[in-house]
Amino acid sequence: MEFTDIIGNEKNKELLKSILKQQKLSHSYMFIGKEGIGKFLFANKWAKMILCQTKEELECNKCKSCIQFDSNNHPDFYVINQDETIKIEQIRNLQTKILEKPIISNKKVYIINNADTMTKEAQNCLLKTLEEPPEYVVIILIGANENIFLNTIRSRCTKISFEPLKENELIKILKEKFDIYLEPEYLIKVAQGSVKTALSIAQKKDLYKSVQDVFENTDKYTLLDVLNKLQVLYKNKENIQEILDYIEYIFLNKAQKETKYLSKIEEIEKTKKNIISNSNYDMQIDYLLFKIWEENAF
Repeated sequence: MEFTDIIGNEKNKELLKSILKQQKLSHSYMFIGKEGIGKFLFANKWAKMILCQTKEELECNKCKSCIQFDSNNHPDFYVINQDETIKIEQIRNLQTKILEKPIISNKKVYIINNADTMTKEAQNCLLKTLEEPPEYVVIILIGANENIFLNTIRSRCTKISFEPLKENELIKILKEKFDIYLEPEYLIKVAQGSVKTALSIAQKKDLYKSVQDVFENTDKYTLLDVLNKLQVLYKNKENIQEILDYIEYIFLNKAQKETKYLSKIEEIEKTKKNIISNSNYDMQIDYLLFKIWEENAF
């Protein structure tokens, strides 16, 4: 099917197919891009193509390799896939497996998802394999932040950058795969091309609905009303950047009709930066709400 079941990043589809068709496969790759845009799906599908035994096609779905790959039982395919820190013991285990020659295919493919969570010790351990990889090995590191990787790791990998999904692509994925529709329409912008972020937003519909009600009706509520209604902001520190993005889009929409709201957008941007720089969280939320409602407070 050659990536036809994956939405987005069309240029990378052609690039990865071209690498195989021209037989220019390297030993190590870095798939870099923000979380939730399909990097792991691409790596998984490409691994199947690499391992396929049929030379005439990139993915025949008929050979022993393709059949075992689809049954999640391929002896030449290995994945480290976790959200927590990847430690040196896991890389040592991977290295042991790498030394074993392929059983079905001519190659062995190893994917390290969230590879930018590797400890420095784990990266240094992996470096030994990247410096002298067996001829049959292909290693794919997947991460959101390439700057976390050691320079020696980056220099030995072919980097492939992935773009965030376009809004229409993201809407299609949410509808077809998850039966989810985000509204109002500018809520999809908060996801910034990430399925993972969009799903997180969808799980917090009540939160975003209350935020929408308050910030779309700034003339309706007093500052005291706002502080009572938006206690949820103080309890959602882990999602605050997404929430602030949403509030900003609300005011951008309002600013199209009244320019006075542009100053509110500036305050939101200041708050986002201050929170990133570890300023006192509750004080930043207090100050932002005060600045947005100060016209109504007196």
